[in-house]
Amino acid sequence: MRIGVISDTHIPTRAKVLPAQLFELLDGVNLILHAGDIVEAWVLDELATLAPVEAVAGNMDPFELTTRLGQKKILNIASFRIGLIHGNHGAISKKTPQRALDAFSEDNVDCIVFGHSHQPYCRKENNVLLFNPGSPTDRRREPNFSCGILTLDKEITGNILYF
Repeated sequence: MRIGVISDTHIPTRAKVLPAQLFELLDGVNLILHAGDIVEAWVLDELATLAPVEAVAGNMDPFELTTRLGQKKILNIASFRIGLIHGNHGAISKKTPQRALDAFSEDNVDCIVFGHSHQPYCRKENNVLLFNPGSPTDRRREPNFSCGILTLDKEITGNILYF
């Protein structure tokens, strides 16, 4: 199974529409995960033209999206448990990957998908794959826009895609 992963689209403040390259890179995925800072709900509808979408709200999302989506989810997909969170909650003294890991410390997950920092991250820590796809619309200090693919087979692997 292939899962497309995005975060921090910030539409319409960072871009007016989702980039065409994103649709090309995510073509054929079985599911899309969005790790928050969507800002406009129609973004989820656009993504749903490619595959079903699971999403959580981030710190920039309006009240109605936060209420609808929630801020933390655990998804049971195939034989894996995937945590989905934006990554802005927790001690400010900790970096975003550690805050994401802390948020699921009692949940026995195999993978945590998070965003917030706009910095791609794919690393196993404490036997949990931590995966941040970066942003397809707001590079911040990164040289390229990015998204990601999780592949679920005998194990979960992540791949950051740059464009």
